[in-house]
Amino acid sequence: MSDVLALPIFKQEESNLPPDTDNKILPFQYVLCAATSPAIKLHDETLTYLNQGQSYEIRMLDNRKIGELPEITDKMVKSIIRVVFHDRRLQYTEHQQLEGWRWNRPGDRILDLDIPMSVGIIDPRANPTQLNTVEFLWDPSKRTSVFIQVHCISTEFTMRKHGGEKGVPFRIQIDTFKENENEEYTEHLHSASCQFKVFKPKGADRKQKTDREKMEKRAPQEKEKYQPTYETTILTECCPWPEVTYVTTNSPSPGFNSTPNSFPVPEGYKNGSPSHQPEPVVQVNLLPTATPQDAQQWLLNNRFSPFSRLFTNFSGADLLKLTREDVIQICGPADGIRLFNALKGRVVRPRLTIYVCQESQQAREQQPKHENGDAAANTFFVYHAIYLEDLTAAELTEKLAQLFNISPRQINQIFKQGPTGIHVLVSDEKCCLIPTATDTSVM
Repeated sequence: MSDVLALPIFKQEESNLPPDTDNKILPFQYVLCAATSPAIKLHDETLTYLNQGQSYEIRMLDNRKIGELPEITDKMVKSIIRVVFHDRRLQYTEHQQLEGWRWNRPGDRILDLDIPMSVGIIDPRANPTQLNTVEFLWDPSKRTSVFIQVHCISTEFTMRKHGGEKGVPFRIQIDTFKENENEEYTEHLHSASCQFKVFKPKGADRKQKTDREKMEKRAPQEKEKYQPTYETTILTECCPWPEVTYVTTNSPSPGFNSTPNSFPVPEGYKNGSPSHQPEPVVQVNLLPTATPQDAQQWLLNNRFSPFSRLFTNFSGADLLKLTREDVIQICGPADGIRLFNALKGRVVRPRLTIYVCQESQQAREQQPKHENGDAAANTFFVYHAIYLEDLTAAELTEKLAQLFNISPRQINQIFKQGPTGIHVLVSDEKCCLIPTATDTSVM
């Protein structure tokens, strides 16, 4: 899809079509069931407004005369529907544009088929490596209607985000093929396309209403320069799309999934967060020497399976080279920060750290004989760190019991020693006020 679009919509390219195009009857006709804009001048191509994510019908009509193309009688044909750029500038950078969209919208597709609403289509497919393309088989002798959904909006590809009416125009192109001697659908029969823009939900209806109101305010002489609006949009004949198509680095899928881009959710991981809180485990850091297979396993082990498809071909070195901004752009703020911290091996800092030691009987006897901590000069103390997350007295009791290998029931009270030697009982409220490296007594 990185090749430049060769369509008859450009005036300088109209000579590329056969000279008798206007007179011949085309074998097929495709009709998009969406109204054209009334604000289009005569002799210009029609423009249609669509809502993002809404299902629109395309009627696949057989216009053949009796005896025309007998080789496809009682046989299937294959049609490929694409959403492509209309502007020449964007056609040259189409690969980069779609790659950027994929990184900003991980897991989403540009074009989808609405299978339950479609009629007469067989073997629909949407390859996950081609986000803007769908294909299917159909019998021209039977009624066929395909419903499509476009998930990108026109303003996503503008240099400056102004609004829906300033967005870039797209094209819907349909290419139809018949079977060759090897029963492969490679022989081109017909191609047609139309121009459209995509707005956020209900934005297309508002834009259509705005255009209609503008035309009503124009003088009768001015109105004659503009096309009337039509309830449907007829796709006009164009050159077939180049065979080279834009693909991502993801692995292909054998068939179409009616619920596109549904990533597997591991057990116990619902609504974006674990449904239960397991005991913390020591996580192995990802090494730069890790193969793509090792990197996939690391993602699964660290609860990043929804993004494993995006990083299919990434080695450990590739993942570790990603910046914080890159990861957030790919995975979103929440999971992006979590993945970046996991890649860098960052440990979550506890809310409070307390250092405690078990006071010996010898030190207790020497303490009254010395002042200003002189007893510590002749006594060797070993301190242990206790990390608190909940900042409750119960948590502190549990951690102290684990440290000294005793039952929590053996700890009746915990006191904090004040500046004048007084003992303050530690409660949940007081536990939140304990500073780091505080003297604490346990009874």
